[in-house]
Amino acid sequence: MVQLYQLHGDQARTGESQIASRQKICHRQEVNTPSISKMSSSVELLQTLKASCSFDATTCIWSKKNGEFECMATLEGHENEVKCIDWSASGAYVASCSRDKSVWVWEFVEEEEEYECASVLTDHTQDVKHVTWSPKENLLVSASYDNTIKIYKELDDDWECCHTLIGHESTVWSLSFHNSGELFVSSGDDKILKIWQRFKSGPSGEEKWLCICTIDGYHTRPIYDVDWCKATSRIASACGDDGIRIFSIEMNASDASATATLEYCKDKAHSHDVNTIKWNPKINDILASGSDDSYIKIWKYHAGL
Repeated sequence: MVQLYQLHGDQARTGESQIASRQKICHRQEVNTPSISKMSSSVELLQTLKASCSFDATTCIWSKKNGEFECMATLEGHENEVKCIDWSASGAYVASCSRDKSVWVWEFVEEEEEYECASVLTDHTQDVKHVTWSPKENLLVSASYDNTIKIYKELDDDWECCHTLIGHESTVWSLSFHNSGELFVSSGDDKILKIWQRFKSGPSGEEKWLCICTIDGYHTRPIYDVDWCKATSRIASACGDDGIRIFSIEMNASDASATATLEYCKDKAHSHDVNTIKWNPKINDILASGSDDSYIKIWKYHAGL
């Protein structure tokens, strides 16, 4: 089941919001991470789309018509549960990843108003837990149970893995890009956050991604999710110790490194593992968390308290 929530009015800024929900049933089993289209194209069809993925090995695309969301397409192909999905910034692609160790790239065909599989990527050796697109280009990043991060680009009309990043000691659970597209943060089962930055060198602009900051010693259990606020330097983490933490990030231009400072820790934010966290894309101090305790909580962050 997919359940949609809406904050009503300006009360979202006060922390006293009323929340309305709507339920939609399309998948046959548990639903994993949903995704909202981030595209900025003029194609009207894509501007009201959402996507959901499920243990039933499918991805569903939802279209808003007459104020209601209806399932307009079901993408099939994965052999096991689909763990995560994400839209590209252009809205032309949807990426999905699965327990079957693969990442699929789906392309929207405007003329036919349908999705086709553009590529099946099988570079990981274990379950793929997370996929995310750069906010600035068609660059895709995935995280896996094999402890690695893979980066993909479209080359010669096909998608290829162009970088493998090794740094975490166990499962990489989640990824989130900085708004510039030049950095992203990863979270792991090793209780560590890592910030990665792209560097270019040589006349051909050869690219490499390096870890410029390791955030260690703040979490006592696996970090299941992380989100980098697109309007600030703050990173929020969701942890298996039931807590939420917020870090500020300062870039050090002199030695191409970064410094993380713990701004706030909310112990016992939930009564069980916190497994998802997300900043509001429009209101900088609002974030939402989800937990194994079956609750979704909306938080207002007061910096400096």
